[in-house]
Amino acid sequence: MLGAEPGANEPTEPGAYQVPEELTVEAARWHQGRLLVAFEGVLDRNVAEALRGILLSVDSADVAPPEDPEEFHDHQLVGLAVVTPAGERLGEVARIDHAPASDLLVLRRPGGRDALIPFVKAIVPEVDLAGGRVVVDPPGGLLDL
Repeated sequence: MLGAEPGANEPTEPGAYQVPEELTVEAARWHQGRLLVAFEGVLDRNVAEALRGILLSVDSADVAPPEDPEEFHDHQLVGLAVVTPAGERLGEVARIDHAPASDLLVLRRPGGRDALIPFVKAIVPEVDLAGGRVVVDPPGGLLDL
């Protein structure tokens, strides 16, 4: 179930389709770099067009944690401190970029500069959700790019 952003369900013109408070994803697939999503009960192209541009949100409390201890949801990682194996603080996880070769941690460095860190075991040996940190052992020069 996805919730539409508050206020998004108000029609903009008489006779316009009203966006429901909750939408249930029926199917989803990628097509030419865009995610196509079908919602239960949205059977008409005009109704679907009325949903274009709607900001959807999901309550992360409703999302089950991954079964694999080496797998994480993006929302679990964003905001965690990023430290070296020696404990030196490098910054914090700003977001996760999902690239074709591997996921990338976007590290927000002090001063606002970002660095991209491949989210692979050789470079990110530990994720400590309870401790609120990600341990990163970057090869020389990675954080200078």
